[in-house]
Order: sequence, then C-alpha cells, then structure tokens
Amino acid sequence: MIKKILIANRGEIALRVMRTARDLGINTVAVYSDVDRNAPHVLEADEAVHIGAGPSRESYLNMEKVLSAALRTHADAIHPGYGFLSENSEFVRKVQGAGLIFIGPPPEAMDQMGSKIAAKQTAAKLKVPLVPGTDQAISSLEEATEIAAKTGYPLLIKASAGGGGKGMRLVQKSDELAEQMRQASSEALSSFGDGAVFIEKYVSRPRHIEVQVFCDTHGQGVYLFERECSIQRRHQKIIEEAPSSCLSPQIREQMGKDAVRLALGCGYVGAGTVEFLVDENLNYYFLEMNTRLQVEHPVTEMITGLDLVEWQIRIAEGKPLPLSQGQIQLKGHSMEVRICAEDTRNQFFPSIGTLVRYRSPEAAWIRVDDSYREGMTIPVEYDPMIGKLIVHGSDRQDAIRKLIKAIRRFEIQGVETTLPFCDYVLNHDEFVSGNFDTGFVGRWHDDYLKSQLPRNLGEGIARMALKAWLDYTAQAAPVQIEDTTWHDRRIEK
Repeated sequence: MIKKILIANRGEIALRVMRTARDLGINTVAVYSDVDRNAPHVLEADEAVHIGAGPSRESYLNMEKVLSAALRTHADAIHPGYGFLSENSEFVRKVQGAGLIFIGPPPEAMDQMGSKIAAKQTAAKLKVPLVPGTDQAISSLEEATEIAAKTGYPLLIKASAGGGGKGMRLVQKSDELAEQMRQASSEALSSFGDGAVFIEKYVSRPRHIEVQVFCDTHGQGVYLFERECSIQRRHQKIIEEAPSSCLSPQIREQMGKDAVRLALGCGYVGAGTVEFLVDENLNYYFLEMNTRLQVEHPVTEMITGLDLVEWQIRIAEGKPLPLSQGQIQLKGHSMEVRICAEDTRNQFFPSIGTLVRYRSPEAAWIRVDDSYREGMTIPVEYDPMIGKLIVHGSDRQDAIRKLIKAIRRFEIQGVETTLPFCDYVLNHDEFVSGNFDTGFVGRWHDDYLKSQLPRNLGEGIARMALKAWLDYTAQAAPVQIEDTTWHDRRIEK
C-alpha cells in the first residue's frame, strides 16, 4: 500500500494529485523552486522540499534533486503529473532503482511509445490504422524524395521525438522538400536532442481525437471513451470536450479497441492516451501515444464519474482495474477551456504580470482546476497556464451554454488570458454545429480580431460622450429663475 506520494511537479496538477491522495488517506510531499516558495501546491502538501532555482532544469527537471527529496521524506511513490519528467524513461529507471514506485508506465513501454517511429512500427504490427508514410527515420534527401513521390503532396515532416509541433513542417510541393526537411531536423535536434524525422501524408481538415486508456499489471485494459482536441493554436490545445461530436457509437468502439490493443501490445501499465487523426470521411489514423495523464483528463472524469488519479494510484499498487469495459458508462457531455496568460490579440504571446483580481465562478456543474490566487504573479520560467475551467452538461449544447456562462463569470485582471477567444469559439457557428477541424484557429483568428473592440475603446467612447455633453451644456443658454427662494411645502401637522 502507498502511504506517501511525492508529486514531482507544480501548479494545478500537483494540487489535483493531492486532492485524491488526501481522499485516500495518503500523505503528500511537494517539491518547489525559488519561484514557487509560497505557491498553493507547497502550502497544501503535508511536507514540502526546496529543490533549486527557478529555471526548470535546476529544479523540476533535476532528477537527482527530485529523487533525493523523495528519499529524505521517506515517500513510497512518485507521481510525475504531466510535463517535466513525466515521460522520461531514465527518470523512471532511477525511481525504480531506488526502490520507489513510479505512478506511471514501465520505462520500456515509455521508450517504445515515446519515439514516434517506434510507436508507428508497433501500430503497424498490431494493424492499427496509420497515415500513409514512413515508419522509420529518413536517412537522406534522396530517400525522402522517393517516399514523397509515393505519398504525394502535401505532406508533413515530423520529428520522431517530442511533440507540441516542434520539428514539424508542412511541405506543399517538391521544391520545398529539402529546405523544410533541413529545418525540421535542426529544430528537432535543438528541442529534443534527436534530429530524426519521418514523413506522413498530410490529412486535410483533420480532427484530433484521443482515446483515454488504462491498463493494469494483470494484462487487462479498458478505454474511457474519447476526447475531442481539435481547437488548437501552434499544435497546442485550447478547448477539449468529451465525447467527440463526430463519432458514431460504432467508430467510437472500434477506436477504443484499437487504442487498448496498442497499449497492451507494448506492455503498458497505468493511464495513457492514444491520439488519432480523423479525416472528413471519419477514417482514423494513429498519431502518437502520450504515456502520462493528460491536461484534459477532467472532461473524461466528468463524463464517466471516475477519478483517474485514484485509478493511477491503485494500479501502481498492483491492484486490478476497478471496472470492466462494460461497466464504464458515458454520461452527458463535458467541455474544458485552458486559461492561459496569453494575449490572444497578439498571436497568443505570453502575458506575464500580477493577478490584481482573480475570482473564479462557482456552480454544481462547474469545476476549476487552478493553482493561482489573487495577488500572485505569473512567472516567466514556466508554462503560462493559470488553470482549467470545466463544465458538465446533459448534452453538447447544454455544455456549450454552461461554459459560456462560466467564462463570463470568471474575473481576471492584470494579465491577458485566452478566455475571450474561448468565448468567441464557443459562440461560433462552425463550432456549435460540431463541423470543425484543427484548422479552426488559423481560419478564424483574424475574424476574432475584427470582432474585438480595441483595448479601452469602450472607456474612450464613454469619455468622448461625456466631454461632448459637458461642452454642450456649457454652451447652452442659462435658465432665468426669478424667485430663488426655496420653500418647504411639506404639510406640518
């Protein structure tokens, strides 16, 4: 039994893990950098250990410091959250080598799925549908030219390691291939230390749909339905929902079974997400696997009524899956928006500053996973996500209405956020109809800019109107009053 967990992370995911641990009677240990000394996750934990300076490489990415903190506090297990060390197989091996439990998949499965090329090879072996292209690294321009001739244009060059759109290039025609391949490989090398790239056929107007899977140490696996993640900027998600608006029950079931087969095929254990591209004809293709809990896991929790972190902990203890596939029911519809400190009028550039006002909405159907309080400053050292706003509705339209209402009740001042853009998306006909794809932001961002009043325009108009009125009253002829004596006409009794 796990009695104490060190959370090797910060912010809202650290708080999220702590909530479940407390419910299970498990003590928690927080780690923190200089920047996070007074952060909510530090104050909320049973114990907290300082692990270094603000830059993540000196703190949250420092394996030895994180592991030392776990050993010093006599933790039984480490939960990695997402980001930082969550998908680092070397860290998993160090944790296990120290006699601790890693709440996540084994390092071998992480290695297999962490490499996009190895993952594609596994998917091909298990007959999970793949986008036409290569399942191994491209070794030369000559080889790339031959493959491109078979695949056809447009095509994508993608980094084998990493994600987030880094090392990815769209090639529209043959004379762009050499330069785009060079740029993709160079960016992949600088971002991930691995310059290997591969080629995929470009799927026009795709949907990005991911399937939540869980596997235990007894060889059993289930899927907890899918999440729609097509509203993205720079290949990073802004709005997520579950279930997807485009899948039929038959396709949903087939995708789920394929996702579980892939996970079991690589010896997976714990929570994972198998990502697919879905084309206009609802053909789906394996994209990659994330070997960790996802940022958007709350929408899955909302439609299933399950605690995914609790499942992670129980499976890490060696227990079997809590439910069989037939016992997992889909209830209603859930949506999540990521509240990031970004200027949506300036290409989503980070907006760093102090939260001079921060008030989150409250209702039975609202969930807010955040890690900031009024008066705190958004640090430059880390991802600018402030938190996540999640709602649950009886159906998709009900969820949209509730999320719009929740967004408009959220009060944040001091930094720009993604909330105004999320409001725009949720009211857009293309989104409301469910007929959208990953190109939504690129198509409609300019329209969003036109629809927004420039900053302080409303206040400026009010000031202009007031000045005009004062000028007018100053020029108006004075009213002549003959008797200026005030008389009290109240009746005395």
